[in-house]
Amino acid sequence: MTWWKHGAIYHIYPRSFADSDGDGVGDLPGITARLDYLSWLGVEAIWLSPFYRSPQRDFGYDITDHTEVDPLFGTLADVDRLLAEAHRRGLRVILDFVPNHTSIDHRWFAASRASADDPKRDWYIWRDPTDNGPPNNWRAVTGGPAWTLDPRTGQYYLHSFLPEQPDLNWRHPGVRQAMHRVMRFWLDRGVDGFRIDMVDYLLKDEHFRDEPLDRHGRYEPALARHQLNQPGTLDLLRELRAVTDAYPGRVLIGEVEYRLPLPRLSGYYGQDDMLHLPINFWLLFTPWQAHDLQTLVTAYDRALPGHAWPNWVLGSHDISRMATRLGPGQVRVALMLLFTLRGTPVLYYGDELGMTDVPIPPHQARDPWEGRDPARTPMPWTSAPNAGFSPPGARPWLPLGDPSVNVAAQASDPGSPLRLTRALLALRRGHAALRDGSYEPAPAPDGVLAYRRSHAGEDVLITLNLTDAALDLPIPGTPLLSTHGGTSPVLRPHEGRVTLLSGPAGSVHNEAMGRARSFSPKASACSPV
Repeated sequence: MTWWKHGAIYHIYPRSFADSDGDGVGDLPGITARLDYLSWLGVEAIWLSPFYRSPQRDFGYDITDHTEVDPLFGTLADVDRLLAEAHRRGLRVILDFVPNHTSIDHRWFAASRASADDPKRDWYIWRDPTDNGPPNNWRAVTGGPAWTLDPRTGQYYLHSFLPEQPDLNWRHPGVRQAMHRVMRFWLDRGVDGFRIDMVDYLLKDEHFRDEPLDRHGRYEPALARHQLNQPGTLDLLRELRAVTDAYPGRVLIGEVEYRLPLPRLSGYYGQDDMLHLPINFWLLFTPWQAHDLQTLVTAYDRALPGHAWPNWVLGSHDISRMATRLGPGQVRVALMLLFTLRGTPVLYYGDELGMTDVPIPPHQARDPWEGRDPARTPMPWTSAPNAGFSPPGARPWLPLGDPSVNVAAQASDPGSPLRLTRALLALRRGHAALRDGSYEPAPAPDGVLAYRRSHAGEDVLITLNLTDAALDLPIPGTPLLSTHGGTSPVLRPHEGRVTLLSGPAGSVHNEAMGRARSFSPKASACSPV
């Protein structure tokens, strides 16, 4: 099996990971300085949110040059060094690829809006007004109409997100060729793949028909008939996959609408010629109840084509943090679920610490959409001033959270979420059933989620207590790992266990915990400890 199936992917929001130069914003050299931590943690790859040249109206998702680094984050030489250092440690690097739109300041859009006759006019989506104003009733994801009138030519341009993010016209061959060149630019530099932003928005209805409204006069974006998920999108993905496949060993991951129905989500795999991993966000929105989770996992596993590989996320830079949504008691159970389900787990930075949302005073809010700042706060490395994220005396771009929650403290605490995360990743590497095995629900009392992973004669049982009550539940087999440590005749409140039912019981877990005792964050220019 390939690397992106075996290991975990660690999602880094570059603004918030490590600030090397004291301007309060994380950067590429800061990430490079922390690669030893990621190697120690045991992830397979890192995925970086955008660092391209941008006016930062949407923090990098509004791009003015897809092949340049914004000076806020560093230089192309810093990218090359990050790639070299990551690869030297056996870490892969996945970049965000943002194909649906550009910044309003992009040179392509400047040409497009200059004149209705400009050769790049049709690189974006322009429509005449109707008697009611905008061309149709489509809404932007960020709220309000998805159309803005440009007085210069008297037409509206389409923006599925902010007005400063005009949508590209992917029906135009020049757009497709230009974006393919962007991909090759980064693949030639050695990146290991892409996470494609909002792939389901690439094509719109050719007739620009109104969306049908419900009785409240609204429509659900994930279920829109005309604004996204158009049939030709799959052909575009085949083209992107062909570009990627020309570089052996690379991965193509795609973001689709968060609550896309499972049959439509599965369609984005194609015949193993589209996305390797259409991101599955359903754990973020499913009620945290054993029955609901078991129903989801089973339905998803069975909905996938035979060639498809699952994936799971429990955190994102766009929603409230895992520990805030689920409560501190369930953090360890959630981590065990993420790393023992069949499929590739994606871990959002800081969730391995149980970071929670940080309240942001109104005068310090930065998010143009409002509401996403609390889940994007700086990574806490130590208990030193600025939590080791920025040098002392700097002012981090967002407020810091609880100073007691940090990497240095948890690395030396055998019972911490960080140490559990490392042990889970080691256990996953050491047991074929957890890496490659099948998934089968297992009988369990109310409030307990149980399932088996089996492969090549190895059979592992995972038992997760989603309640705050102790349960007298006999668990057969050889204990491999508990979220609470040790063994107990009862399944303790908020406890998860992994037990070996058959197959060799290795010592991977004990070795991982032993290594954790000797770890301390290394000193660097951005984090003196």
